[in-house]
Amino acid sequence: MKKIELFFAVILIPIDFLMILLAGTTAYFLRFETFLKDIYPATSIWTYKVYLGLMFILALIWVIVFALGKLYNIYNIRRKISDEFLKIFSAVSIGMIIIIIYIFFYKELFASRFLVLSIWILSIFYIFIGRLLIRFLQKCLYKFNYGIHRIIIIGEKREAENIASELYKKPTLGYKIVDRIKNINQNDLENQLLKIKESLNVDEIIQADTNLSKEINQQIMEFCKEHHLIFKYAADLFNAQTSNIEIDTIAGIPIIEIKKTTLDGWGRIIKRIFDIIGSFILIVIFSFPMALTAIAIKIDSKGPIFFKYKRVGQKGQPFTYFKFRSMIDKAHDLRYTKEWLEKNIRNDGPMIKFENDPRVTKVGKFIRKLSVDELAELFLVFIGKMSLVGPRPHEIEEVEKYQKHHKRLLDIKPGMTGMSQVSGRSDLDFEEEVRLDTYYIENWSLLLDLKILFKTPLAVFKNRKTS
Repeated sequence: MKKIELFFAVILIPIDFLMILLAGTTAYFLRFETFLKDIYPATSIWTYKVYLGLMFILALIWVIVFALGKLYNIYNIRRKISDEFLKIFSAVSIGMIIIIIYIFFYKELFASRFLVLSIWILSIFYIFIGRLLIRFLQKCLYKFNYGIHRIIIIGEKREAENIASELYKKPTLGYKIVDRIKNINQNDLENQLLKIKESLNVDEIIQADTNLSKEINQQIMEFCKEHHLIFKYAADLFNAQTSNIEIDTIAGIPIIEIKKTTLDGWGRIIKRIFDIIGSFILIVIFSFPMALTAIAIKIDSKGPIFFKYKRVGQKGQPFTYFKFRSMIDKAHDLRYTKEWLEKNIRNDGPMIKFENDPRVTKVGKFIRKLSVDELAELFLVFIGKMSLVGPRPHEIEEVEKYQKHHKRLLDIKPGMTGMSQVSGRSDLDFEEEVRLDTYYIENWSLLLDLKILFKTPLAVFKNRKTS
């Protein structure tokens, strides 16, 4: 590791600490020194000196949480900005939960709920801004070749070309390719490497030729140890390309785990918290439209308000799915008869769709056009059967016809909306839907969820055919 990398990792600690104090100070003056104190007088006010002492303790707690959350890793700059924000959001939220638990038992400590909320929001904002500034400074230094890793890439095939291309495109990652070795001279390998090292001041060797023998790889690794170089190698297990990997060691042997999705560990917890909060807010917002929809359905046709049946959820587990009824009562029983199967317009996959479906009621046509019938799914999200964003839930009969690569969609909870919905709704073929949803599963982030949710209303109001 470079000294400059260690410096930037260490400097983050006092910067985060100061940003938390700044957030606390801003929140204090917003609450007690602005118009808010006249609108809603505080029941207790303590001096800024006492308050600042308390903020020092809270800032220390947060810094410890950040350290446990690996926010002070040496190579933070190579982390995506969205991932950095997600980690900050998670760590600050955990710290805030600790504070809230304390408040629960000692109410006299924080009489102002506004203060708690504003400290949480401002801390996330200020810490993120501070880290962006550090990231910007570090990238500027890299552009001037200060603190960069001077590397050699061994290999000429796809893996080596992909690595080289990525590093050439992103010089701000801190790597500079000083040479490429495409042809290994096994009989004179050590002299070949030594000559390059001494003439080009090499720091690191990346072995990306998966066809080299074990003996040559061992020879390269021993050379790096002897000359104090960093040695890295590219694994090409099953010829798979994925960014969702985790490396562990068992008996000193590096074991690479290819994760099915980034929704493991904290990712799953964060998404669930997001689903609970998001679904609750949306249920409150849409409670009146949902009540009107229920009344309209009862007036328009006989039958229940909700249409219930089994659909397949995460890991292939069936669950009771429901939405506002948009068809005549017991319409679902008709679709698998021979007469109706002949009318199926979707023969590219296991799903069944009909054009100008006569089973749809008058109210059903309207609520389907605006996707109001699916608002009932918010309750399924809230109880944990579905998610706000994810692949659409399919029926048991459809899942039974899945091919192997289709079953990847069952790795996570089904969603109310997803990549396929915002990218084309019902006019996409099934394989294209699978491709988009698989991309989502492999590349999930909270930012991606937000993007999809913001695009969903636009997709709903586009003039496209609905099933």
